Amino acid sequence: LTEPHCGTDLGLLRTKAEPLPDGSYKITGNKIFISAGEHDFTANIVHLVLARLPDAPKGSKGISLFVVPKFMVNADGSLGERNPVFCTALEHKMGIHGNATCAISLDGAVGTMVGEPNKGLAAMFVMMNAARLGVGNQSLGLTEVAFQNALAYAKDRLQMRSLSGKKAKDKEADPIIVHPDVRKMLLTARAYADGGRALQVFCALLLDKAHHHPDEKVRKESDELVALLTPIVKAFITDNGFAATNACMQVFGGHGYIKEWGMEQFVRDARINLIYEGTNTVQSLDLLGRKVLGDQGAVLKKLGKLIGQLVQEEGVNEQMAEFINPIAILGEQMTKFTTEIGFKGFQNPDEVGAAAVDYLRVAGHLVFGYMFARMAQVALRQIAAGSQDPFYTAKLQTARFYFAKLFPEIYSLMRTARAGSKVLMETDAVLA
Repeated sequence: LTEPHCGTDLGLLRTKAEPLPDGSYKITGNKIFISAGEHDFTANIVHLVLARLPDAPKGSKGISLFVVPKFMVNADGSLGERNPVFCTALEHKMGIHGNATCAISLDGAVGTMVGEPNKGLAAMFVMMNAARLGVGNQSLGLTEVAFQNALAYAKDRLQMRSLSGKKAKDKEADPIIVHPDVRKMLLTARAYADGGRALQVFCALLLDKAHHHPDEKVRKESDELVALLTPIVKAFITDNGFAATNACMQVFGGHGYIKEWGMEQFVRDARINLIYEGTNTVQSLDLLGRKVLGDQGAVLKKLGKLIGQLVQEEGVNEQMAEFINPIAILGEQMTKFTTEIGFKGFQNPDEVGAAAVDYLRVAGHLVFGYMFARMAQVALRQIAAGSQDPFYTAKLQTARFYFAKLFPEIYSLMRTARAGSKVLMETDAVLA
């Protein structure tokens, strides 16, 4: 997709595809940021390339998709002549150093069209949406591994005494896990990992239903919910992952900033996830502008219905009150919040751009809150049935931390979202 002058705005794409007599195409242009664009792990590399036909309309409606192999493939499946698609440079990145990210030159490389002419962007987004779910999973993995390392270190590292009195009386200092703020950093990572994992599993179940459920209505609604949740998976989990890896690096103190412990690598590797496969601002604009306001909140209401069913089911259960009440209140506020931003955006589209990032995080907390409430529901039922598995106790403790310390972010986010675009756009003196 990406070219030196053209990242998110694919309408500016310049790579050209010229028809050949045999029905294939000669493709010429330059691409950048191509992950694993060149390597020797496989005998062949097959590129999916966006390019323009000679008579293509301008903008994003004039883009076609092509398969371009490194080596041409003969009729019997054997590899043929080298196709002129070459790596011209490697990008020197902040992180993910194990993946060669390449600048690619196509010098009349032979390609085969995928799908219909000028419909390449729609075809590419099938892959792109899967990649966005994958990027969320990438950050989830980094959150989990950073948490596990930080937890082990916090149990072992001795520094100072507990504020409430000595805990390790046989040692010269207490392990840092006794300090409240160290626990806050660890629990932040644990909560973001647990919430992200639950959301990813939920999306996987929806995808199975979208593809395989016998009821067409269930397939359609599942597909709609996945589409709504995809920008939340990509942006919310990756924002949280970067915050979590930073917090876990902080647990290590000065040792976290040097390479030998490996924590700084998790931070560097997590940072790219906020950028690629569509920056998190793009995800926010997609969620608010296209997925919510684009259909007058129809699919958002379906999500709200799911949450409402849980609220109705557990609303009179005192043990569930601390988990149910926050999402019930936010669920009620969400309609007014969305309508207000939509009305302001109708008058001035910049209002949507100004509110979108904050809006996505509010939506992310609503979804995470629903996930934690469901996890708490299961944990309470298992404990009531006699289970002594600490797994369920840990779920309850994590859920309590999440609702007490992380979920309340929604109130500042709704306030800043409502602050509007004026304080951003009428700033020429500052940004002169």
